[in-house]
Amino acid sequence: MASELACTYACLALHDDGIAITADKISALVKAASISLESYWPSLFVKLLEKKNIEDLILNVGSGEGAAVAVSASAGAVAPAAAAPAVEEKEEPKEESDDDMGFSLFD
Repeated sequence: MASELACTYACLALHDDGIAITADKISALVKAASISLESYWPSLFVKLLEKKNIEDLILNVGSGEGAAVAVSASAGAVAPAAAAPAVEEKEEPKEESDDDMGFSLFD
């Protein structure tokens, strides 16, 4: 997991500086931070970011809509109402008393 996190931070740093994200640049940043990782991690991150817009990934962190956006983007245009998550009101369960069960604990 440290390898993934190191590559993530390297990608964010490169993006923040406006530098093109390549496997060599990710490896250089991670190496400069004295972190060792398997050689395949930087190329995996580059392949991911070729298919995704890094701005969208950053803006959608924690929104809970990431999966819905990914599915709707591959399926074509979706109506805005369908893309928004439905908010359900949950009814709190009523507390049951001993009288409701037909016996009392202290009888």
